Amino acid sequence: MASAKQPDRRKADRRQLDGGLVIPRSAGDVSGWVRFFRQLTYMRYLVVSIGALAVDLGLFLLLLQMGMLSMAASAIGYSAGIVVHWFLSSRKVFGDRVSDKGTSERTQQKAMFAMSAVLGLGMTTAIVGAGDALGFDPRIAKVVAIGVSFQLTYMLRNVIIFRSAKAGA
Repeated sequence: MASAKQPDRRKADRRQLDGGLVIPRSAGDVSGWVRFFRQLTYMRYLVVSIGALAVDLGLFLLLLQMGMLSMAASAIGYSAGIVVHWFLSSRKVFGDRVSDKGTSERTQQKAMFAMSAVLGLGMTTAIVGAGDALGFDPRIAKVVAIGVSFQLTYMLRNVIIFRSAKAGA
C-alpha cells in the first residue's frame, strides 16, 4: 500500500537536486536542459569566456589586418576581452555576488579581476613560451594555455574575487 506522502511521479514535471538545481525530466527536453545549464556558474562562465575570447581574437585579427604590430594588437585585443569579460561576468555569472556600484568593495573586485587576468596572461605566456622552447607547435601550446588559464581564472574569480557574502559571514 502506497503512503499518502509519496509524490505522484506522473505529476512531477521536474526533479530537484541538492543545492536547488532543477534537472529536466527527459533527455529530449531541450529547453529544460538550457534552463539547467544556465543554473550552473561554471557553464555560464564558459559561455562568457568564449564571448570575451571572440572579442579578443576578433579585434586582434582586425588590428593585424590594418597593419598594427602583433604585440600591440595582441595587448589591445586582450584588454578589450577583459573589459567584456568583466561586464558579462559581473552581470551574468556572478551577479548575485558582485558588490554594489560606487563602493570600495566593487573597486576592489575590479582590481582583483584585472589581477586575475594578468595572472592568466602570465600563465598563457609561460605555457606558450615553454611549448615553443620544447619545439611544440605554438598554436597547440596556445590551446593548452587557454584551457589552463581558463581554469585558473575561474577558480580565482569564483572562490576569491566573487566569493559569496554568506561565506564571509
